[in-house]
Amino acid sequence: MLNKAILMGRLTRDPELRHTQNNTPVVSFTLAVDRGYRSRSNQAGDQPTADFIDIVAWQATAEFVCKWFRKGMQVAVAGRIQTRRYQDRDGRDRTAVEVVADEVHFADTKRSDDYQGGGAPAPQYAPRREAAPAPSVNDFTEITGAEDELPF
Repeated sequence: MLNKAILMGRLTRDPELRHTQNNTPVVSFTLAVDRGYRSRSNQAGDQPTADFIDIVAWQATAEFVCKWFRKGMQVAVAGRIQTRRYQDRDGRDRTAVEVVADEVHFADTKRSDDYQGGGAPAPQYAPRREAAPAPSVNDFTEITGAEDELPF
């Protein structure tokens, strides 16, 4: 069986970290995900429609989301779809559908220092490496032999 959801959208509010009774970190947030098309009337004033998808992240992923993401930021989420049943305050049975996030990634096109949403700057994951020296002409050797033969 396969249950994989991959979404990209914008956070509708700042994520807030909570803890379960066992002190397990958890965060819930909502992504506004564009459907990629306009309404059927296709008039000039029509706006793209969006779905608002509930996301839940646990443990280290929850802490990462709370530390680095803010309302309005574009994020990519990979996880699985989960349904759960509960009773509302009036005693009626309800079903919630949500994505349990395994991975959450930055998806904004702007660099973190251009982001005006406040909060801490985004982490830099690329390790800094010194540039390799450019090869000189003397570093190469000419391959001789029949042109249809490969040297390896």
